[in-house]
Amino acid sequence: MARNERTGSRVTKSASGVLRNPGASTAAKSLAGSALAQAGTPKQTSPAVAKTAAKALNDGRMSTTTKALAGSVLTQKSKR
Repeated sequence: MARNERTGSRVTKSASGVLRNPGASTAAKSLAGSALAQAGTPKQTSPAVAKTAAKALNDGRMSTTTKALAGSVLTQKSKR
């Protein structure tokens, strides 16, 4: 069964802000890029980005924005 998840407008705005922020972490920028790439398309999260997202969710030092991006990206991961 195909997943029908899409990146929402709130997440795309956050992702855009992260990419424009020169102080954003590499992980946050990676997640933001993935979220924007999936916006409006049926693309799914790659295993490498899913691993980054899982680490971000488990890291207490990450911002709430980064964790929101990680959650969005993991939602669009294939279950396989």
